[in-house]
Amino acid sequence: METNEQLKIIKRGSAEIISEDELRQRIDSTFKEKRPLRIKAGFDPTASDLHLGHTVLLRKLRQFQDLGHQVIFIIGDFTARIGDPSGRSQLRRPLTKQQVLDYAQTYKQQVAKILDIDRLEIVFNSSWF
Repeated sequence: METNEQLKIIKRGSAEIISEDELRQRIDSTFKEKRPLRIKAGFDPTASDLHLGHTVLLRKLRQFQDLGHQVIFIIGDFTARIGDPSGRSQLRRPLTKQQVLDYAQTYKQQVAKILDIDRLEIVFNSSWF
């Protein structure tokens, strides 16, 4: 699918695309270099269920998959364990390694209802540390 059609789909439901020109260039490069975009999104497994707000991003990620791009689902197991306070006024309660792994497993099951799990790359952020 050509760049303008992809942009039309990606922009649908988006409030703002920061640097639309850069996104256009990156999509153009996928044709020249014969490789997909790599779209990454991270989720900290701090509870057993993803919430409704997550589905907005997951559906957008599915659009990227349907356009032939590679989606990387980052499970923030390291940040979930340390109680990363990003975007919050209070620290999150620390979780055990087993709690985080259990929650991560439920996340995988839940995202499989929206994303094509066979084309999804799942990465744990603890592998970076």
